Amino acid sequence: MANTITIEVIGLRDSYCSPFACDEERSCGLSDCYPMGTLVRAFEVLEKTLTKEYGDALSLKLTLIDDEVPPHIETIISEHFPPIPIILVNGKITPIGRVSLPLIKKEIEKCQP
Repeated sequence: MANTITIEVIGLRDSYCSPFACDEERSCGLSDCYPMGTLVRAFEVLEKTLTKEYGDALSLKLTLIDDEVPPHIETIISEHFPPIPIILVNGKITPIGRVSLPLIKKEIEKCQP
């Protein structure tokens, strides 16, 4: 699909999904990963939720940088020093810094015609 929006979540395998503690408030908009708060589990729930809503209009990818940092991510880290997890939308860094459904959906909306 030519107009597919790509979402890439970048972080460490054993890191949290956010710099904020996972709590019952669910300000991130995701509940199936509570109370774990791990990046991998949060990505799985995010992917399931967004795929259900957007279908083939999105492509989601989790990139773990524990063992190797891909060149495109190395460039982003060296230029911007973003917090982990890093959220890229269509290859561009966002100011999100956590797995947050409402914030990621706002970035998706910016990419839609």
